Amino acid sequence: MHGAKTVTGLADRLPASPPDLPEHPDCPRILDAFNQTTGPLRAEGVCEALGHELLPKNVEGTRAKLKRLVKLGILTEADTGNFARKQ
Repeated sequence: MHGAKTVTGLADRLPASPPDLPEHPDCPRILDAFNQTTGPLRAEGVCEALGHELLPKNVEGTRAKLKRLVKLGILTEADTGNFARKQ
């Protein structure tokens, strides 16, 4: 029975759930952009809110982060390319 106690001890130290936000400095700023608007945002709008140039690589990178936040259940994709805060 000694082995079972070790496993339990380890489980107690592990976080119960993973952190909500991906470890990326833009993620809190992306959520800020959504908090300051009432309607959905497109990747281009989020890019502008973050102060990034509207270059294809920046827009695509932002879109990828938005899609990741959708998968995590933080944002929702209202329709293709329009992202909103999950209510």
